[in-house]
Amino acid sequence: MVVVPAAILNFFEVATPVQWLEEACARLPELLLDHANCELKAASTALGFLYRYPERARLVQRMSRLAREELRHFEQVRAIMEDMRVPFERHAASRYAGGLRAAVRHDEPQKLLDKLLIGALIEARSCERFAALAPRLPEKLGRFYAGLLKSEARHFEHYLALAKSETSIDAAEIGARLAELKVLEAELIAGPDAHFGFHSGIPSQSIP
Repeated sequence: MVVVPAAILNFFEVATPVQWLEEACARLPELLLDHANCELKAASTALGFLYRYPERARLVQRMSRLAREELRHFEQVRAIMEDMRVPFERHAASRYAGGLRAAVRHDEPQKLLDKLLIGALIEARSCERFAALAPRLPEKLGRFYAGLLKSEARHFEHYLALAKSETSIDAAEIGARLAELKVLEAELIAGPDAHFGFHSGIPSQSIP
């Protein structure tokens, strides 16, 4: 049984559409390839915080650990791909990630806040999709995805905690900004998407 943290279940405006889940199960090689790219980008994002904010000791410590864990996940997905004879290739940023990052404001500390909240959204959505996918997948892959739930939920919690501790912005403003970003995230997840990927919206060919 896949147990999803309550904080994740109650976090989003919309759940992953069934159309996406059906498409993902029918396109496992593409799913794994994009998942591997997502893990690599997640590690790169964590390292980006280190380069951009090296003076913030708590942020640096947390992101350093997160980058190492994301790279470990990347290695695990690559190993599964090799077993399935799925070749690796680099993917450009997805519509989902690009759409969220386009909303990042330019002035500090709002810029840091937005980047941390977007990190929380991405990690939470990953957790939600792992949970939704795991029971539908072949047993070995399903166990692997179910096993990633805890780490993704933990990353989500860390990003939210850092948004509160590292920006000196009051809780009401953080909550309001998070609500705005959730609406954008819901539009990206529930809308039509020309490209299939781990964080894509509904594949265009699946829309009536």
